[in-house]
Amino acid sequence: MLEGDKMDDAEMDRILTRQDEIQPSSGFAASVMEAVRREAAAPPPIPFPWKRALPLGALAAIALIVTVVVAVFAATHPGSGSVTPNLSFNPVHGLSENGLDSALTWMGVALLAAFISVKLSMRLAGSRT
Repeated sequence: MLEGDKMDDAEMDRILTRQDEIQPSSGFAASVMEAVRREAAAPPPIPFPWKRALPLGALAAIALIVTVVVAVFAATHPGSGSVTPNLSFNPVHGLSENGLDSALTWMGVALLAAFISVKLSMRLAGSRT
């Protein structure tokens, strides 16, 4: 058929009604069955540790609820004083009145907590390997 020729209906019907047998390439069925056997032999996926995650989720939900309640209370009672607790911690009273000692104390507590948590997690992770 040349480029300017139009295809008539009979030729189109002949092309569309042709029944060629489609066969897979050699080895196709064998490779598919091998993949199925590999998947069947694979171990099941590791389940999510819900027993460990649920308590943390519950604590997070409680913390969120407490935060919302405190925020609502602070918004509805603006003249009732301070809603947040006094977190100033100064084990050595009377050294300074400008708050520097309190800031240094909190910084030391934070560094100590970070150091302890890192050492503890390294010890726990080292014992499992």
